[in-house]
Amino acid sequence: MTGERDTRTGAVMAAIRKKVSNRALASGDRLPSIRSFATTMGVSPSTVVEAYDRLAAEGLIRARRGSGFYVVGTASSPMTLAQAGPRQDRAVDPFWVSRQSLDADPAVLKPGCGWLPADWMPTEPLRRAVRTLARGEDATFTDYGGTRGSPALRRLLLGRFAEEGIDASPEQLLLTGSGTQATDLVCRFLLSPGDTVLIDDPCYFNFQALLRAHRVRIVGVPYTPSGPDIAAYETALATERPRLYITNSALHNPTGASLSPQTAHRLLRAAAAHDLTIVEDDIFADFEPAPSPRLAVLDGLDRVIRIGSFSKTLSASIRCGYIAARADWIEGLLDLQVATSFGGPSPVAAELIASVLAEGGYRKHMDELRRRLDRARRETAARLEPLGIRPWLMPRGGFYLWCRLPDGLDSAAIARKAVEQDVVLAPGNVFSVSQTAAAFLRFNVAQSNDPRVLAVLRQAMASLPAE
Repeated sequence: MTGERDTRTGAVMAAIRKKVSNRALASGDRLPSIRSFATTMGVSPSTVVEAYDRLAAEGLIRARRGSGFYVVGTASSPMTLAQAGPRQDRAVDPFWVSRQSLDADPAVLKPGCGWLPADWMPTEPLRRAVRTLARGEDATFTDYGGTRGSPALRRLLLGRFAEEGIDASPEQLLLTGSGTQATDLVCRFLLSPGDTVLIDDPCYFNFQALLRAHRVRIVGVPYTPSGPDIAAYETALATERPRLYITNSALHNPTGASLSPQTAHRLLRAAAAHDLTIVEDDIFADFEPAPSPRLAVLDGLDRVIRIGSFSKTLSASIRCGYIAARADWIEGLLDLQVATSFGGPSPVAAELIASVLAEGGYRKHMDELRRRLDRARRETAARLEPLGIRPWLMPRGGFYLWCRLPDGLDSAAIARKAVEQDVVLAPGNVFSVSQTAAAFLRFNVAQSNDPRVLAVLRQAMASLPAE
């Protein structure tokens, strides 16, 4: 009965929205009485009451005591999907892919997005964790979290660090609301407007967006298959005097490359000589078949800050991140997190993640996920090859392929054409501070298996003249 009632309520709401959108009801007009509209729609008065209450909650209409319901105004009416979606004609900048992907209708294909499909994620372990948590203490659902976050999750993380060779104390670890919030807190803590920050070129586009919000100067270092171009990095340290360097050491976003031991040692040696702090985003760690060199491991969390989260492996909906750093820096970051979000991450999110990580199924999930991704990388590369789109390198793990287009084609132009056909791509220059990656696209191999992706790509490429 509940489903039938919801259907009838939705029909009443749709009828009112239509009257507002076609101007049959204008701002300030009184809606039909509950009884008369119930007769018109062939539903009960209680159904109309519920529909009117929901529309009032949305802001489309307003109740006046003793007088009825009135239209608030067309400007306040719910947006259509086309209105609610991202602006497709905006500049292809670091926000473009995020907005296209996050705001898209579920039917839109997203080979350019940065997350795995729902059916690739461990939904059953998450459901079990939810059921277990539901039987727990009421305070988990009602109280603020502690400033450092869930003790259970922190113990698990410290254990994982120890397996890598990082001897970190509990005072060196802080849980945050997300990996993005972790980066933001570090930037708030260490940077002032006008400071210089080094990033890889190309790099994760939201690093650029976040740094611009902090009003710092961004300098890009060209990225190679073994890590940042070490000569360019050393030159930038000497001439630009940066405060921070932000990077992915393993399965770099977007290129999929991993840091070599030689590059890692030279990076740290130069950082020490120039008093540089390094932020190592290790969000893709669990996708590696075997660990590659980590700056945080080699450095021992002295001048390297490790950040991470679980949005890529567990859930982008249950958000929780972490910061591992020097104990004195964690103390300052704790105060900053209290000031900006009053405490640590949601206890619900942190306990759910701790529960899933603690059970044996997580490792099995990651083993299977790595196998699926290995297969998907090969299949995606093979499908792209006839179009002349080839990987810059074949990553050892993860879900990205950084691919070069045939000569003369611009990835931003192709992305604009593709989004008109409900396919969201990730053009190269959204990742490049120097805007030198126009010939590249980043593909999420887990989101690229639909035949329509290839068809739209082929059509978009054919419609553009080669330069």
